[in-house]
Amino acid sequence: MRRLADRLGSGVMSLYWHVDSKEDVFDLALDSVLEYRGSPHIAQLHDWRGEIIHVLEDWRASMLRHPWSASLLSRRALGPNTLGRLELLSKALSRAGVAAADMNVAIWSLWNYVMGATITRASFELSDEDRAAAQLRLARLSERYAAIERSRLLLDDDWDGTFRRGLGFLLDGLAPGQNSSAP
Repeated sequence: MRRLADRLGSGVMSLYWHVDSKEDVFDLALDSVLEYRGSPHIAQLHDWRGEIIHVLEDWRASMLRHPWSASLLSRRALGPNTLGRLELLSKALSRAGVAAADMNVAIWSLWNYVMGATITRASFELSDEDRAAAQLRLARLSERYAAIERSRLLLDDDWDGTFRRGLGFLLDGLAPGQNSSAP
């Protein structure tokens, strides 16, 4: 709290006029990071798929700009910005034809996908040299790991493209028959 007060140019006790604890500061910071700054017009396009892609890509980008946020999200109270994102997702999924009985599964599946992709991207920082060395190790072990060696998995660094294609696969499964796998 002292560092935060110093950074804000105030006293520690002044902060407690606005928050009760350090935990409240974490809640407010996380909710600020997760504010959806997308166009309000995207929902008016009646393109549920485009809306979901936009909301989730924005969510992932926000968390990648603040890598600490992913580690807090699983243990923080859900603030109004987080709840607002979930509400947008719920409405878009309803327009896609996701049944009410399947809504929670759909939302948690999307949540888990974004969280997993974000945490992996934020923590998997190998240099080109390290990835090439790992791929060489795989080549030496290709009899045991033939599929991933052949796909050159460890050399693939198209994080954004992979996220978008994987999201397309997930959305295809949520509303089959209403979409294409090209987001």
